[in-house]
Amino acid sequence: MAFDRTVEKLLQEAIANGEFDNLKGSGKPLNLDEYFSLPEDVRAGFTLLKNSGVAPQEVSLLKEISQLKEKLEKLTDETKRKKLIKEISDKQLTFDLLMERKRKGQYREQY
Repeated sequence: MAFDRTVEKLLQEAIANGEFDNLKGSGKPLNLDEYFSLPEDVRAGFTLLKNSGVAPQEVSLLKEISQLKEKLEKLTDETKRKKLIKEISDKQLTFDLLMERKRKGQYREQY
């Protein structure tokens, strides 16, 4: 219990000092649509791997796609937007193909 109180005290001090004020995505709701669009067994497997410190290619792709979409929202240059949209599309296609092969049992990831 002493450990819990110590951690809680440190967190409260950090909050009071504003150390969490500039975190990425602060104040924004989490977008979990992509995560929950995956089959339940795949999500469970991803969670297990994440907790073990291992992330499959699909997880990395979803993260990259999400980051690219955030970047796209801020871009105003039409040429750069088109290039970024193509990159997002390519990564989404790669993700979709990996998921389809997994559904058909044709894909095994090497760790």
